[in-house]
Amino acid sequence: MNKLKFGLVGAGGIAQAYAQAFNESTCCELAAVADVRPEAAAALAEIVAGKAYDDYRQLAEAELDAVIIATPPATHADIACYFLDKKIPVLCEKPLTTNVVDAERMIAAAEKAGVQFTMASKFRYCEDVIKAKGIIAGGALGEILQFENAFTAKVDMSSRWNSDEALSGGGVLIDNGTHSVDIIRYMLGAIDSVLVVDAGGSQGLAVDENVKMFAKTRDGVTASVDLTWGINKELPNFVSVYGTHGTLHIGWRESRYKTNSSPDWTVFGSGYDKVASFKGKIDNFARALRSKEELYITPEDALASVRAIEAAYRSMRQNLWQPVVERKMAAN
Repeated sequence: MNKLKFGLVGAGGIAQAYAQAFNESTCCELAAVADVRPEAAAALAEIVAGKAYDDYRQLAEAELDAVIIATPPATHADIACYFLDKKIPVLCEKPLTTNVVDAERMIAAAEKAGVQFTMASKFRYCEDVIKAKGIIAGGALGEILQFENAFTAKVDMSSRWNSDEALSGGGVLIDNGTHSVDIIRYMLGAIDSVLVVDAGGSQGLAVDENVKMFAKTRDGVTASVDLTWGINKELPNFVSVYGTHGTLHIGWRESRYKTNSSPDWTVFGSGYDKVASFKGKIDNFARALRSKEELYITPEDALASVRAIEAAYRSMRQNLWQPVVERKMAAN
């Protein structure tokens, strides 16, 4: 079967991971790259033997089966809708958008065009995360009581677009917190409410640099999230789940769980593999395009993540718990 041809809008740092993932994929290839910096587009296109463009509108005229949008979040809605209006399926990087209105606009455009659309949130395609969900759903840990997630690293964000609110929509909360709320929803179900505290910062950023977030799910589980660009905590795990019958850890280099009745840990994964997760994104999207597999992240999931982050910023400003309203999307 011929490989599906993908285009990529945005040749920044994340594009390098996509290039590696496409090189390992057997179902799709990166055929074209667009970036407002012609030299960046050309350099990446050379790696994948594709074509380079300095405008996404030019890329849209190429013969493509789908496009990936990997530009700053504030640009996602306009670029995505441009491709969707041309009936070109879109895999859009997280955060999906900086606000719910734009997210709904993107989803409506996909529905009108009748093409596939989803958000690319890399941890949902991590093999250990998928296995952990199965272990939890199978009841090995019993009733889940607490959930912990941490994305903590010291990174100089002073000159990166991620800390420019006009482009990013916020700071570490929207940037890494989008991963967090998506993982929580995936493993534990819908989020009912959130509380966020700004823990300050040391880089003099105009956006949030260190935050603590708490989330309550509809099933009554409390999740705590630690997000920072200012502290390298060197934690071995990025997710820990505690239940009445056992404990589970998803680690950067190893994932394991232990039941209360056993003295030993069971290793079920080798940790986070970035290229494998990126390959999972494009392969799942390609199989969905060929009707061989459902999307791991549905448009409804993507919209829910934006709603949760909007509520999180309201909470941080008001220092109060805020409800997360997840409305079911209307059927076509």
